[in-house]
Amino acid sequence: QLQLVESGGRLVQPGGSLRLSCATSGLTLDYYSIAWFRQAPGKEREWVLCMSSDGGITNFADSVKGRFTIYRDNAKNTVYLQMNSLKPEDTAVYYCAADRMGYIVPGCRSQEYDYEYWGQGTRVTVSS
Repeated sequence: QLQLVESGGRLVQPGGSLRLSCATSGLTLDYYSIAWFRQAPGKEREWVLCMSSDGGITNFADSVKGRFTIYRDNAKNTVYLQMNSLKPEDTAVYYCAADRMGYIVPGCRSQEYDYEYWGQGTRVTVSS
């Protein structure tokens, strides 16, 4: 059974750093694009960034460009979201998602409907 499990969310001060993990099972990362989305209180879920199935392409939302990055450890079947220079507006529940068409579609996609598999989310709060 394919599963995505996020972890690492917590309270962090503005300007701080945090790494979120997305542990996967039941899939091979080489065949799936992976994205991170987030949903802030009272707002719709939004795309944050993604990585192509071969790991060679990453795309970022303008709001996180230069501060966030995504990388993966194939041996651990885990994808990471490294967040630096955190701002209060980064406060949200963060979700990882997998696109099973990732080995066919070039690059990676930014629409929720392109991702078939989702984790349960992990909460990040940026506050002093």
